[in-house]
This record gives sequence, C-alpha cells and structure tokens, in this order.
Amino acid sequence: MNIRSVYCILFLSVMLSIAMSCRKPEAAVAGDGFVKVSDGRFEIDGRPYEYIGTNFWYGAILASEGSGGDRARLHRELDLLDSAGVRNLRILVGAEGREGIPSHISPVLQTSPCVYNDTLLRGLDYLLSELEKRDMKAVLYLGNAWEWSGGYAAYLEWAGKGEAPVPSVDGWPRFMEYVSQFVFSDSAKAMYADHVRYIVGRENSVTGRKYSDSPAIMSWQIANEPRAFSEAGKKPFAEWIEATASLIKSIDPAHLVSVGSEGSHGCETDLELWTQIHRSDNIDYATMHLWPYNWGWVTECNLTDSVGIAVEKAKEYIGNHVRAAKQLGKPLVLEEFGYPRDGFQFAENTPVTGRDRFYDKVFEMVANDSVICGCNFWAWGGYGSPAHTEWQPGDNYCGDPAQEQQGLNSVFATDSTTIALIQKYTKEMF
Repeated sequence: MNIRSVYCILFLSVMLSIAMSCRKPEAAVAGDGFVKVSDGRFEIDGRPYEYIGTNFWYGAILASEGSGGDRARLHRELDLLDSAGVRNLRILVGAEGREGIPSHISPVLQTSPCVYNDTLLRGLDYLLSELEKRDMKAVLYLGNAWEWSGGYAAYLEWAGKGEAPVPSVDGWPRFMEYVSQFVFSDSAKAMYADHVRYIVGRENSVTGRKYSDSPAIMSWQIANEPRAFSEAGKKPFAEWIEATASLIKSIDPAHLVSVGSEGSHGCETDLELWTQIHRSDNIDYATMHLWPYNWGWVTECNLTDSVGIAVEKAKEYIGNHVRAAKQLGKPLVLEEFGYPRDGFQFAENTPVTGRDRFYDKVFEMVANDSVICGCNFWAWGGYGSPAHTEWQPGDNYCGDPAQEQQGLNSVFATDSTTIALIQKYTKEMF
C-alpha cells in the first residue's frame, strides 16, 4: 500500500468519525419498552398502552437520602400502587427558589440558577431505577406556573423582576400579574431552558444510563399548568411552548413530550390556544386537568349533594377537549383531577362518599372514550399522615402541596373504598 492510499484511508476514517459524532441521537426502536404514539393511541412494543395513574409529585424527595427522604416508605408506596394497578406516576422535577418561603415545598432542588441539590438529584435517579424494576412509568414535569414549587416566580426573581408575591400573603391578583411577565422575559426563559438541558441530558447515577435511555420515563413535560396569564401573553406563551418542546426533542427524541396544560381553563379560556399549543409536531399528546371545587362548580357546603352537577360540567369540559384532540389526531390524557373529602374535612379516615362517586364517573368516561388514553388522579397520599392542616417543614408529604390543606385531595392508603374503585377500573380496562 503506498503512502497516498494510507492518507486516503486516514482521511476517510476521520471524516466518518466526525459524521458519527455529529449525528442527532436516534429515537428508541421497537422492543425497548418505551411509550410511543401510533394512530392517535399509546403503545409499548406494538401493544396498546392505557392507564389509570396518579400524581406523586414528591416522589424524588421521598427517594432521597436527605431531608424529607424515606426510602422504606417509598418502597411501600410503590408496592401498594403497583398492587392497585396504578403504574403511571406524574412527578415533579423542578423545585426552585429560596428555602423558607410560605406555601413552598422544601427541600428545594435548584436554589439558584444551575445550582442543584445533588442529594435530591440522586433521589430522582433512585426513584427512576425503582420504577424500572417494577415496569412502571413516569411523567416528569420540569417546572411549574404556580408558587408552591417556585416555577415562574423563582425564574423571574433570578431575572431581576423583584421579589415574587406570595399568594397567601399578597393575594392572587398580585401574584398572577407578577408571573404574567414570564413569557416576556428572555432571561427567565433562558434559565428555564438551562434547567431543561441539565435534567433531560442527565445520566442516572444508580443505573449508569442516560435518562434518554430509561424506559421508566413515559414523557417529559414542559411544566405543571403553564399559562400565559394574560391576553397579551398568548402569542409569546405559544412560542415558548414550541421552543421548549423542540429543545427537549433535540436532547431526547426517544421519549414523548407533553405540555402539562389544564385545558382551555389554563389558556385564558381559549380552546383554540390550547389546540394551537398541542398542534406542534414536537408535542406528542394532549393534556387537560379537571378541578370541580377549585373552579367553583361545587362549594364546601355541597360537596356530596352536588356531585351530579360536577359530573355534568366535567362531561362538557372533557367533551370539548376530546373533540379538539380528535381533530389533532393525538391521544388525550386527563392528568389531574381531584375532589375534596365529604364536609371539606382533611383527616385520614374521614368519609369520601362524594369523591368516590366523582371518581367513578370520571373513570367511566376515560374507559369509554377512544381518544382519552390515560388519567392521573390527584393525588397519592398513601402512607403519609398529615401532622398539621398547613404543611410545615419536617411533616410527612401527602398528595397536597404546601399551599393547600393537607388531606384536601389526597388518596390515603386507608381510603379503602377509593382504592377498591381504582382496582376495579384498572382490572376492567387492562
């Protein structure tokens, strides 16, 4: 072989190496256990995938070895959920801001821009490894529009917009006016994007694999209940959703991406805006939430007597979004719905007659609709036992975040009738 041939071979080898390093990561292939979308439905390895899941936002905290961690309880919770057929968990991966803020969960994952609590990150790693062992799936939402985990408000503080109002202290109008700045703040959105890059691109310290290779992750979610918070913010809000979805897909094309939207209620009551943000090729399925008490369909005084009213309004609200999702050709997930305990009580073992009736009707709607492919009730309290009506650092975590009464919407391990209802539908549906 002459010297010219050697140089040619070396040149071709170098060029091939460069080409391989520049390739975009490939989506996972069939047989990998990943959730995919086909013909408007979910599937795993060619088999249909539908589910009744729950919201377990504090899962990564519980899985940590630091403050708030309790791995023995985590194992008991996952085992109980698994036995009830609940194998899809919606989990928070983004608590930001200062410690000690009223109505804010603790510990905090991101204490300042790109400064992370490594103990909590390892907790998330551990949680995902446990889900993989049990063949369970997680929807990981990367932030929040609301104050209880920092979210929009924390990024705006870091962007120099002044101290964020606390709704329980300063009132909701002032808070919502403040967070309406988020979609206009390039600096706040850039810091959010840095967080997305850091988490989505992470390698699991327990399994040694990148998150992008984990079958435990069903979906990356842009945020919990992201909103424009103003009419003027609609356009930049839609642009931010598209840009963030595109960013996630560029890092991890193997997993699904979702918005986390409440539906038209979270889009300035604009169903077309909800449809628009879900039309993107980078958004794989549509999401909606359902809150009869929070939205004023029922009151503290008539929770049991007005279940029928709540159900009728729910049918209308769900129906509007089912029709829109059908036009989009995408699956729809009802990923949050809750109902308070009878008499607006909070303690374990207090009656849940109204809740059970509402859950029964919602599960029935999900089971009988070809567009709705899953639901996650809010929220799993499991073996948590509230020490106070208002959450305080050191208390057990329940399904209710720090700004709400502990036990308000939680499903505890002692709620035997609700768990039996869940088991009934998981067996019927799957």
